[in-house]
Formats: sequence, structure tokens, C-alpha cells
Amino acid sequence: MPEIAMQFDIAAPRPVVLAALTTHDGLTSWWTDAVDREGDVLLFDFPDVPEPFRLRLERSDPDRVVWANAGSFPPHWAGTWISWELADQPDAPERTRLLFRHGGWQPGSEEGVPMVAGTWAELLVRLKDYAQSGKVQPLFVTTRHHDEE
Repeated sequence: MPEIAMQFDIAAPRPVVLAALTTHDGLTSWWTDAVDREGDVLLFDFPDVPEPFRLRLERSDPDRVVWANAGSFPPHWAGTWISWELADQPDAPERTRLLFRHGGWQPGSEEGVPMVAGTWAELLVRLKDYAQSGKVQPLFVTTRHHDEE
């Protein structure tokens, strides 16, 4: 099975990066401005997408955050998981090394992996920029929020 994996060094301490991955303000600052939560399920809305992506928070601690797809949309994400491993950079403990992985792709879904990988690469650059500078610039901006429907 294919897996998307990328590593970034971020000039920000681990708690700042962790907050960007686990808080509403953090997630809406680099991914999409429309993030809601139903218990342990995060809902991510995107422009021109008929329903939110549903990702269950499986683990959240200072070293690792894991989400698992909790919905049927998008169909090619069925059964996938996303892992964010955080560590101090070996030569700079006030900086974070982030290992991102998106795996669990089902047979037949491999065709969409390169497109998803390209989007993740762009998102990770925005995450890095946000953690380093505090500049809010979500890749996806929508006026449709799940809780307003």
C-alpha cells in the first residue's frame, strides 16, 4: 500500500506546532477556515465540497497526533489515517522536527495519492509558516461552515 511521508524542520518549539495541529485556531490558520468538532471527530469543510471530511482524533500527546478517517468522504480516503510525529531537532531543541504520514490507502485508491501528496506538501509549508511566524493563511477559505447549515 502506498504511503505519503514528508519531514519538515520547523523553527518553532514543539508546543507551538502541537497547538497548530490540535486546536481550532491552529487548524483554521493553515488548512481550512471551516473546522468544527463533534466529540473526538474533527470536521473539515472545503469550498465546493458537498460534505466535510471527518477525522477522528485517535491520539494527541506532545510526541504524536493521529487522526483516522471517520466518514465515507472523500471515498478514496476510506480507511486512511494521518500521523504527525513531533520531535526536537537534534541540534536545536527549541525547534521541531515534524514527520507527517498519510497511509492506509485501500487497493484501487492509489491513483489519487500523487494529487493528495501535492496538496499535503502545500499544506505543510503553510503549517510551517504559521508555526514560525503566526501568520494566518489557510489554504482553503470558505464561507460555508458546517454548523451553519
